[in-house]
Amino acid sequence: MEMPSNTPIVLLKEIEGTRVIPIWIGAVEATAIAYAQQGVVPPRPLTHDLMKDILLAVGVELSEVQISALTDGVFYASLLFANGVQVSARPSDAVALALRLQVPITAADEVLEEAGVEMPEDEEPEDEVEQFRAFLDQISPEDFQE
Repeated sequence: MEMPSNTPIVLLKEIEGTRVIPIWIGAVEATAIAYAQQGVVPPRPLTHDLMKDILLAVGVELSEVQISALTDGVFYASLLFANGVQVSARPSDAVALALRLQVPITAADEVLEEAGVEMPEDEEPEDEVEQFRAFLDQISPEDFQE
């Protein structure tokens, strides 16, 4: 959560690097992502669970999701299927689906270059969290507009 506005934010971190991409999302999408991270299985399928079930039922394999563009401060994502089909998606929906299907989440190089924020790894985890909280307090979604 970004303070003081209490806006949910997804932080995508490089596997081999120190940058993160902060993406502001809605509360419903944040809940869907948190459920997937925590392994929560609702009594009835939520939208992303339904999407996962449909893909599995029709035998279509999602190979990865990619944060594909950043235009006028808005992030865009693509669902990349094994059969070569690509479908545009909101990043929050793409991340929620990727977590449920356990597929990689990637970012286009130009998105990482433009929106990636350095987070040093040589600090203690508590110091890193505090530093990142201070960073989040100083930025807003408008900072990513051209």
